[in-house]
Amino acid sequence: MLQTILVPFKGQGLKGILQRRRQTIAKGWKKYGMGYLFLSPFVILLMVFTVIPVVIAIYLSFNYYNMLQPPRWLGLTNYRILFMDDDIFLIAIKNTLFFALVAGPVGYIMSFIMAWVLNRIKLTRVRNIFALGFYAPSITSGIAMSVVWLYFFSGDRYGLINHLLIKMGFITEPILWNMDSDTIMPVVIIISIWMSMGTGFLVFLAGLQNIPKELYDAGAVDGVKNHFQELCYITLPMMKPQLLFGAVDSIVKSFGVFDIAVSVAGMPSPNYAAHTIVAHLYDYAFIRFEMGYAAAVAVVLFMFTFLLGRVVMKVFSSKDMY
Repeated sequence: MLQTILVPFKGQGLKGILQRRRQTIAKGWKKYGMGYLFLSPFVILLMVFTVIPVVIAIYLSFNYYNMLQPPRWLGLTNYRILFMDDDIFLIAIKNTLFFALVAGPVGYIMSFIMAWVLNRIKLTRVRNIFALGFYAPSITSGIAMSVVWLYFFSGDRYGLINHLLIKMGFITEPILWNMDSDTIMPVVIIISIWMSMGTGFLVFLAGLQNIPKELYDAGAVDGVKNHFQELCYITLPMMKPQLLFGAVDSIVKSFGVFDIAVSVAGMPSPNYAAHTIVAHLYDYAFIRFEMGYAAAVAVVLFMFTFLLGRVVMKVFSSKDMY
């Protein structure tokens, strides 16, 4: 093997090989050095705040660690307890998957539909006002907006929805929206969908506005007759990068739901009806200070989002998109 590697340098000796190697590195640095220099801040920040914490979390997930004593190696004990003995964690997985399967696709589809409809408005000022209205909830604190929504879903007669339902004769007693285990999750889903559409909506709107008008003219010549056919044959294929970003963002937000559920239902929620994986992580990390067990929960959550992200990237990736 070594002989095969050294064939191009045969007769040069070790000194010649090293000198030629240094010359190659010097040429490469001269050609790409400025690019590496500009890239280095991002790489350093990525390593310090993303890669290294993930590696540390994976290591701690195999240990018992309470922040006061050195980590003590446990092997797979934390994961065994998670899936075999921790019934609350299994409830959290069920709640999170249900939330993600409902709120994720609904918010994703509604974001695209709203962006598609708004893009057809010709008046720029009107379109900008509506765009600001759709985007504003996504930059507002989830806890603050949950307080506003609790006025709608208040469990007494003064709650807006209860008042309207009683006034119209649909119910005779107020519904305890945020205290009944049967209604807590739907309330959390409604609030989350309303707050999660802003980022995806803005990305979809930008993608729609960047599609060349000539493509629609060429499609009309080739037999595209209505807006639905334009959507299927031109718009969606040209928006795969934006659709991919929106899908990944929707997955991350769906599996990371926490503040809205806690502010609406409390922690723990009645019968753990709104208990999510992040809430379980928060409980063990910052209330019980069992950081090793919390790290195991974080690794499981990371694997969920990573695997679903890979599936989404496989669906929306297209090398021959252009």
